Amino acid sequence: MPLFAKELIAGGVAGGFAKTVVAPLERVKILFQTRRAEFQSIGLLGSFQKIAQTEGILGFYRGNGASVTRIVPYAALHYMAYEQYRRWIIHSFPDVRRGPILDLVAGSFAGGTAVLFTYPLDLVRTKLAYQVVGSPKLNVKGLVHSEQVYKGILDCFSKTYKNAGIRGLYRGVAPSLYGIFPYAGLKFYFYEEMKSHVPEDHKKNIVVKLVCGSVAGLLGQTFTYPLDVVRRQMQVQRLMASNAGDVKGTMESLFMIVQKQGWKQLFSGLSINYLKVVPSVAIGFTVYDTMKLFLRVPSRDEAGMEVVTNRNSQPSSLHS
Repeated sequence: MPLFAKELIAGGVAGGFAKTVVAPLERVKILFQTRRAEFQSIGLLGSFQKIAQTEGILGFYRGNGASVTRIVPYAALHYMAYEQYRRWIIHSFPDVRRGPILDLVAGSFAGGTAVLFTYPLDLVRTKLAYQVVGSPKLNVKGLVHSEQVYKGILDCFSKTYKNAGIRGLYRGVAPSLYGIFPYAGLKFYFYEEMKSHVPEDHKKNIVVKLVCGSVAGLLGQTFTYPLDVVRRQMQVQRLMASNAGDVKGTMESLFMIVQKQGWKQLFSGLSINYLKVVPSVAIGFTVYDTMKLFLRVPSRDEAGMEVVTNRNSQPSSLHS
């Protein structure tokens, strides 16, 4: 099996597993970010109780089908592209210093590449998660019953495309790219930087990898979270009654959030995101590294040395 295929499989498995584990927190975070009126003032535990009462256990996974459908190719592309960009940089610039800066650059470009290929699925996931559809048998005080605009992933794709075309499927992609370049780069940077300080005989320890991944996700997300809030609100603008017919760009949305909702809204759901990011990134990196060992993928240093060796041997083979 080609190396890139093994990296795609390892990345896809890691992303799908990690995303499913934290799906309930992701659902509540999206509702906080987009300021559903009935979830504004009841807090984290209250939100969990309301979802459980109105939608049942499956309510915590509303939109998770689209989320996993997106995250598997996204994570597969992200990890594979990171490895490919890293090898390409080493191949093109053999004197470049190996270390966290290399991981920062490769991770940033890999994140941007993965977002461009999978963004429509992220938009669909957000629209589905934004809907709060109560069971007709339940009558819970404080719940605002809303019409189910989208019945599933394909229905959401179809209606979004009919209403706004390709641009509609990429609504909010700009803040996504602004955020993913530093976030993806910083995530790999902090992860590899922390691992570089771990003694060699402990580097394969799962607990060590979980700790390194947790800190990496925590730090990377903190710096880029406001752009995530802007992206979510842009994705659901057409569903929000207060913004009917009023579609704004990235900077306009940012200023509108600050003016109308206050600067604290840019960090709305951040505490939930910390709870989500810590296990998500930790599990993602750990499962990815474990899958690479299972699929017998060579270490990055070995692969990098092979690239440079092959590059240096090419001229001599041409002359022979």
